[in-house]
Amino acid sequence: MVFVTVVGLSLLLCLAHWVYNWRNPKCNGKLPPGSMGFPIIGETIQFFIPHRNLDVPPFIRKRTEKYGSLFKTSIVGCKIIVSADAEVNHLIFQQEGKSFISWYMDSFTDILGKDNILFLQGFIHKHLRNLILNFVGSQSLKQRLLPEIENLTCKHLQLWSTQGTVELKEAISTMIFSFSTELLFSCNGTKSTTKMRKYYADFLDGLISFPLYIPGTAYWKCLQGRKEAMEIIKSTLEERHTAPKKEKKDFLDVMLEETDKDGSFLTEKTALDFLFILPFAFFESTSSVMVLALQLLSENPEALEELTKEHEAILSNREKNDSKLTWEEYRSMTFTHMVINETTRLVNIVPRVFRKAVNDVQIKGYTIPAGWMVMVCPTTVHLNPVKYNDPLAFNPWRWQGEELNAGSKNFMAFGGGVRLCAGADFVKLQMAIFLHYLVTKYRWSVIKGHVLKKPGVVFPDGFHVQLFDKNT
Repeated sequence: MVFVTVVGLSLLLCLAHWVYNWRNPKCNGKLPPGSMGFPIIGETIQFFIPHRNLDVPPFIRKRTEKYGSLFKTSIVGCKIIVSADAEVNHLIFQQEGKSFISWYMDSFTDILGKDNILFLQGFIHKHLRNLILNFVGSQSLKQRLLPEIENLTCKHLQLWSTQGTVELKEAISTMIFSFSTELLFSCNGTKSTTKMRKYYADFLDGLISFPLYIPGTAYWKCLQGRKEAMEIIKSTLEERHTAPKKEKKDFLDVMLEETDKDGSFLTEKTALDFLFILPFAFFESTSSVMVLALQLLSENPEALEELTKEHEAILSNREKNDSKLTWEEYRSMTFTHMVINETTRLVNIVPRVFRKAVNDVQIKGYTIPAGWMVMVCPTTVHLNPVKYNDPLAFNPWRWQGEELNAGSKNFMAFGGGVRLCAGADFVKLQMAIFLHYLVTKYRWSVIKGHVLKKPGVVFPDGFHVQLFDKNT
């Protein structure tokens, strides 16, 4: 009996010691304040609780009110310093590849692939980023892609106007996904494309979810969606190896040329992981921003009127009524870009950016220990009332006189530093073309739909609208 009691007390002491060490992690300095939550689970459950508005997530807001703009926490077993401070965020981005490296939770690695561009460092990341910039950067948009995006947008808007009620988020996602897979793999309209769209839908549902690998959970479906989509991409890659060379290259051809070069550091695995994430990067964030731009304009008639005037002026200044959009016209859309900036500021499509400290970093009187993750929160910067008056209001005019085509300490809708989104110009062009034809040729009515953050943007009931041709 005495032995059992001693063993029991020893176990309790070990457990208490373990819990104490978990809740009071060691540091060669002073950690920011905060709570580590329960062992292993940390504050994961609180982090994943969804909320129904565009405000700062309750998880972040409550902790910044209690602890300040830097605080510690633990999510899915990771020790994390959360930064809601614009200056700290800027420093972290400027120290990319030095004191900090891009890093995400293990569940993200499982979903996106260990050789994904998000996890690659140094010259490999830079090389892949340059490849996609050459393909969808401003020069390619100007010389090749603008008319293709324009034709696609006109075709689908006209189609939607004949269909009664349209679930706009799904409709835009499908439109952009089809265009993206054609651009990347030349496989638009095939059965493989239809299958991939379904697999990416499963992938999206579990991308930002509790990482519980049990059949039927969102995370499990996500990994199954990745597996199926990767098999299609790998099969397409293998077929392309033996296919005749085409005059018009897609991005798959570019990647094949890179991997086949003598002494290339790009492996087939790296190519596959890169090709896997691109369709998602192209269609998901863009479709969400476009839907919310329509919603915000619907709720703000003055902004809609100003936007319509800008685009009707473009039409009236043309020599021919049937002329297509030019690059010069696109660049002249000042208010449109103000609308795009304001929408992306409010929407915060990328609600969190993760980095990992490679050495102890001293900042604002605190220490970020080596090996700890840092979670940068653009939302808190974009909704800071000190920088943005009445931050939850949709006010495109706040961008008047501001630089509209770059990021800053207080505007990081497309990331920052050397990892600034390579597809930012691609997204902006798609939005501008969509808005141009939407306001000059159509009227619309929002039937139903609301946004939910968990923490990414989702539309649990869809977003249903009815489009009407202005000429009928």
